Amino acid sequence: MMSWDCGLRYMFSMPPALHQGSKCILHDKEDLSRLEMVQRLAKDGCRFLQNHSKGPEKTTEPQNDEAVRLCVRERGHDVLVLRRVLSEQPALAAWSRGGGREEARTRRYAVVSGTPEKILEHLLSDMTLDDDRGTTQGKESDMLLDDFLLTYPVFMSTSDLCQALLGHYCTKRHKVKEDLKEVLERKQKVLHLVWHWMSLCKDFLREDEHVKVFLKRLYRYVFDDLYEHPALEKDVTELQKLYQLRHRHTADDDSLQTNGRALFHQLSLKENGLRSRSTHRENKEVLCRVYVTMDSYLSAKVHCEVVAQELLQAVAERMDVPASELILVAITYAGGRLLLQPQDRVFSNSLRPVGRLHVCRKDLGEVLNPFTDNLEMQQRTARMLNLNTWDVAVALTNFDWTIFNTMHEQELIYFTFNRHVCSSHTMPLELLLQRCNEVQLWVMTEVLLCPTLCKRVQLIKKFIKIASHCKAQRNLNSFFAIIMGLNAAAVSRLSQTWEKIPGKFKKLFSELETVTDPSLNHKAYRDSFKKMKSPKIPFLPLLLKDITFIHEGNKTFHDNLVNFEKLHMIADMARLIRECQHDHVGNGIAQKSSSEVRAYIDCLHVIDNQQTLFELSHRLEPRA
Repeated sequence: MMSWDCGLRYMFSMPPALHQGSKCILHDKEDLSRLEMVQRLAKDGCRFLQNHSKGPEKTTEPQNDEAVRLCVRERGHDVLVLRRVLSEQPALAAWSRGGGREEARTRRYAVVSGTPEKILEHLLSDMTLDDDRGTTQGKESDMLLDDFLLTYPVFMSTSDLCQALLGHYCTKRHKVKEDLKEVLERKQKVLHLVWHWMSLCKDFLREDEHVKVFLKRLYRYVFDDLYEHPALEKDVTELQKLYQLRHRHTADDDSLQTNGRALFHQLSLKENGLRSRSTHRENKEVLCRVYVTMDSYLSAKVHCEVVAQELLQAVAERMDVPASELILVAITYAGGRLLLQPQDRVFSNSLRPVGRLHVCRKDLGEVLNPFTDNLEMQQRTARMLNLNTWDVAVALTNFDWTIFNTMHEQELIYFTFNRHVCSSHTMPLELLLQRCNEVQLWVMTEVLLCPTLCKRVQLIKKFIKIASHCKAQRNLNSFFAIIMGLNAAAVSRLSQTWEKIPGKFKKLFSELETVTDPSLNHKAYRDSFKKMKSPKIPFLPLLLKDITFIHEGNKTFHDNLVNFEKLHMIADMARLIRECQHDHVGNGIAQKSSSEVRAYIDCLHVIDNQQTLFELSHRLEPRA
């Protein structure tokens, strides 16, 4: 039994031999690794006696394991704080001795806070490999590993992590002599962490030069260790195949870039429980805003290498205007105007447009005037009304899913902690947030540009049905956007229009509104979403709100120690992305949609000026 007070801080050393049921008194100095000692004692069932000068020793076990904490100090400073937890995994040694389940359940130590180096050291020490070293024993170890790899950019650079891993692989951590079995286990733990890291974060590491150098050096070290540790042959063989594969395509077999990319290709195919996903960064599709008036634009998903002629053709088809009558002008960030030639690229290498893009007629007139009653407005409304509501919902869901399925859970970490520094790492997340906002504006735009009352009523009915279908298709991102668009002040104030909505549609709309009710911290949404099977698309702004609440309400560092409990909470929120993307039993979310509907939804026309939207609203139904 352990009988420490909450927050007890002791220095200790490990006796030469400890046996089941033995007692150990804590002292002031140490000779061996504190972390490994804690783990061994906990797994072997050893008991600690409290060395407290203010009162007699307590021999009763605390009621709550989480109340027991251990603080490790070096040179008078705290370097690691651990909290005792009860492992859910049976201790194999106890079962082999014939012990019962209570004996078999073992106590472990979860990280509360610590220095980056000590957290990594504890992670490796806590890791227990199966005979098949592709997986670890105990979901707590896997959770700690996942927490660390998802959140490490918060407290250490990739370069520092690479150097620390090489140090753990190559050098001995203890002053005592390790036998060959212990050395092999240490190296295998490092390799397991590396494989997991590459598979989990490969999208963010693909072009990192530090990682390329690290992987090449690691390969050489593993190859050098093969003679002494034949069990590493599998790792060497895999790496050899990588180099041979890449050598077929290039003569520069020693190129860091070649070997690095080859290794990433192989790692993406490793069976490690993490599903491989196509990366949005390889496709590099972006949402391009092309203004057709000063305060309204078309939002089109295009490839980053799109040229002006292709973009003009897409706009012309969407606006039913001959492409020969249009020109594409970029208003540069310096305020100048740049006429783009047909083969000019629209986006720079940094995926930023050359300026604010405007499409206008060759006589410099606007393509569309929203304040003019004309045939174009009537045709616009008629086209929307002719679209099947289920097909529209399918197209919206497919659009969102193609982006969400490429999103990485680590994007939430970068967005929260390094939003302005690492924006290239958060592109899919930012695209989905932009899309949610644009769908909301699109709903408002369609309603407010409809000139006749009866057709506005039909449009609102149609949007209510589309929202219901999006919910049925488990797309909560577009569902929220449509409901928020209908609830926007410029639309909700149209009392004459809403009075004409049939009762059954009002009832359906009220039920849908209940899901978006923010009371009790969005309890209705959370309960509804929890019941939905995966895959599903969450309402991302609320997920970011939850993470921001954790981030702002808890310090990232305590006394120069990383607050790992905070990072665990954030990693838990980030893992929701992985859970939502995972298709457990083939419940695919994407469906076939009409090409006509898809073309319409992939290029939405929205008015992003709130004043213009209110002017349109008052024009339709003037204030009494």
